[in-house]
Amino acid sequence: MEITFVYHPTTSVIILKNKMVYWFIGQPGAGKTILGKKLHSFLKTEKRNWRRSVFHLDGDNLRDLTINKDYSEKGRKNNIRNAQMFVEFIHNNDCDVVVSLVAPYRKLREEFKKRIGYENFQEFYLHCTDKRERDHFHTKDFEAPEIEFIDIDTTKDSPESSFSKIINHLNQLNKI
Repeated sequence: MEITFVYHPTTSVIILKNKMVYWFIGQPGAGKTILGKKLHSFLKTEKRNWRRSVFHLDGDNLRDLTINKDYSEKGRKNNIRNAQMFVEFIHNNDCDVVVSLVAPYRKLREEFKKRIGYENFQEFYLHCTDKRERDHFHTKDFEAPEIEFIDIDTTKDSPESSFSKIINHLNQLNKI
């Protein structure tokens, strides 16, 4: 486990902290981007959670950046691997990363968690049962996580309520 010493300029306290990857997965329309942006903003601005640098990588932005409009299994796997490559680079440069990506293939996600280190990684599985505007983008071969994840059902919760659950879980796990 790599631990970084961070000097907090306001309190003149040195804080021990792991650099983290927070990865939101789930079908389109489950709230990954909204909640990822909320967590990104929270980590950047909350004084009690002062961070060095925090990046947010969203699946739609990634597809634009890599010019990958292929939604077949091959295209989705390429998108996940591209995301993992960017995330690992950013993470290895002492930054925290928030990711919002469908990432339907469990094996690829588990291999990446192991490579980054479970203590430096938090996966959020977002799902809902109601109809949403992006249902037509759902992938039939999505594999839900089985280990080391936080389950968030966004069906009846507002983004604020779901975000509160996320923060509560992260506090309990001492991952913020």
